[in-house]
Amino acid sequence: MTQAQILVVDDEPDIRQLVQEILEDEGYSVQVAKDGESALMVYAQQKPDLVLLDIWMPDIDGISLLKEWSSAGNLESQVVIMSGHGTLETAVEATRLGAFDFVQKPLSLAKLLATVRKALDSRPQSTATDTSGLHTPPVEPLGNSPVMQLLRNSAKQAANNASPVMITGESGSGRETLARYIHHLSTASGAMVTLDHSQASGENARSYLFGSVSNGTVIDGLLDKAAGGVLFIPKLQRLPLDTLELLNNAIESNGYTPVGGTGFKQIGCRIICSAADNLEQLVKEKRLPGPLYFHLNVLPLKLPALRERPEDIPELIRYFSDWFPNHENLPYRSFSVSIQNRMRNHSWPGNVRELRNLIQRLLVLGHEGEVSAQEVEEALNQSAASVDSATTGHAGLYQDGLYDLPLREAREQFERDYLTYQLKKAGGSVGKLSESVGMERTHLYRKLRSLGIDPKLVTN
Repeated sequence: MTQAQILVVDDEPDIRQLVQEILEDEGYSVQVAKDGESALMVYAQQKPDLVLLDIWMPDIDGISLLKEWSSAGNLESQVVIMSGHGTLETAVEATRLGAFDFVQKPLSLAKLLATVRKALDSRPQSTATDTSGLHTPPVEPLGNSPVMQLLRNSAKQAANNASPVMITGESGSGRETLARYIHHLSTASGAMVTLDHSQASGENARSYLFGSVSNGTVIDGLLDKAAGGVLFIPKLQRLPLDTLELLNNAIESNGYTPVGGTGFKQIGCRIICSAADNLEQLVKEKRLPGPLYFHLNVLPLKLPALRERPEDIPELIRYFSDWFPNHENLPYRSFSVSIQNRMRNHSWPGNVRELRNLIQRLLVLGHEGEVSAQEVEEALNQSAASVDSATTGHAGLYQDGLYDLPLREAREQFERDYLTYQLKKAGGSVGKLSESVGMERTHLYRKLRSLGIDPKLVTN
């Protein structure tokens, strides 16, 4: 299946670039237009699946474009209007002309991405394209080792129950894949909705989780969207304590009240969490409410690190060496038995994610034919060097001369090295980077640009 095609029309260069980077990071194919005339040309050449359309532009305004496409019977794309506060009434009018929805400026990334997904999902099924991104995980956790067979059996048992599931394991071991597998096996009618850490903190956390009511307008919260399905909470230990308390109170009372509302809603979804292995210690340190831990740890499942199941590595190599040619049009390359044995003896500190990224790198940068031992050694050494550079501590910083620089330059160099390392761990995904470093995505994109870091080049 192909990527969804999105056209971003806005006369502000910063907004065009930011929205393009965000959407491409989510796996969409994005074109941009700086004005109405450019938008008409792009639209005529290749009708996109979705148009994000600004209202005020110097030549042709967005409403006129929408009317032209509608009147000509040309509106084959979903259209989402991007409007400032002063044009809200105009945006409402645009929905009457055929626009799917509108988002207000300044843009909320969570709202924008949710609206984009909803607009694409609402297209006729026959024309829908794959919007799940470039790194769709396998439906079933891979591996025939005894520990993985036991884990899949436990997951099947968990799927037949509605109790909360707590998935623990190291980063990169496939915790979200296991959560999706459980949901896939269950009889739940709804979707699996994933919590966004950047939205689940601060003063907006309550409305993000529970929804809101204002002037008769009802905005669904995360628990509403997950009704009938699963709410997946990744990296539970990284949520702020206030947010953890909100979740605990809702679970204890089996319900919640939207912000500004009066009605009490019962929780209508299952909760699956993923977390690190030290949750009991976090409870002792009062960084995780004890009652919430016991509420969510009803069905505990632990994912083993990849180094603990080396017999599964050949199967994972076969899977990813087939997956990338089929989904990203990369060349197919075979891995000999000796190469597979060498990879079995690697410690894989980044687990399955590291293995996947290494195979992708070998397919992108390598030559045709069988993967050579030299290529693998160089790739493994490069991964090891990245880990070593992040763990050398003050001595490594001193040897690099960082302490001899002015404070501002030293800080910039550290931020550049730190974010580059974290971005590599995230496989080049700024969305995953945002979660891992705890930085809101809009600010993160600006920081990356100011430091001269191009996410598209980091993993290449």
